[in-house]
Amino acid sequence: MTPHNEGREALARPVDIPTDGVSLAGDLAIPAGASGVVLFAHGSGSSRHSPRNRFVARTIRASGIATLLFDLLSPAEDREDAIDARLRFNIAMLAARLAHAARWIGDQPETRQLGMGFFGASTGGAAALVAAAELGPLVQAVVSRGGRPDLAGDALPRVNSPTLLIVGELDEVVLRLNRDAYARLRCRKQILVVPGATHLFEEPGALEEVASLATEWFKRSLGPR
Repeated sequence: MTPHNEGREALARPVDIPTDGVSLAGDLAIPAGASGVVLFAHGSGSSRHSPRNRFVARTIRASGIATLLFDLLSPAEDREDAIDARLRFNIAMLAARLAHAARWIGDQPETRQLGMGFFGASTGGAAALVAAAELGPLVQAVVSRGGRPDLAGDALPRVNSPTLLIVGELDEVVLRLNRDAYARLRCRKQILVVPGATHLFEEPGALEEVASLATEWFKRSLGPR
């Protein structure tokens, strides 16, 4: 498909990522002179059209880092998941697809030299950590927003990528789960609590804080491959 300009910062194009018998639709946007690329793993019942993730992605691109927002489920799987919510918690499958997308990005001429990071939300946070444990040095940084890193299980101690966990202060159950998971991580790590924020960071200024924290983490961590 014909690329089009996204604002003045990024060249954006739709992509299709083939994996385990299905094709995953995505949007790849690359600012001029990009220093890295961040792959988004969306959360429970969400997609590449998530307004929260797209907001964070715009902030990341404004700093000179490329983004790939893509669907972890095919349209048919998404319809199935809307009925029983089963696939969104299949962390092994989601992580495998994220890892496949990372390898795909690593093979594309325009991104193969870029350092790579993962941004995961909700169950996508667990998928990002499991995939990072599998891919090792290929993944230079992970950020989890309101994520479920506890669902990464035995992968947590194997993660070597610098990892930032961002949680809302009022998201009490998820905050406790993040603190438990944080204790099991052996990589360079940080947990940051956004004051007054709930799970979806819908409070004024909360999502802006998430975007700023994530962008700074990626700017410090990503470098050319």
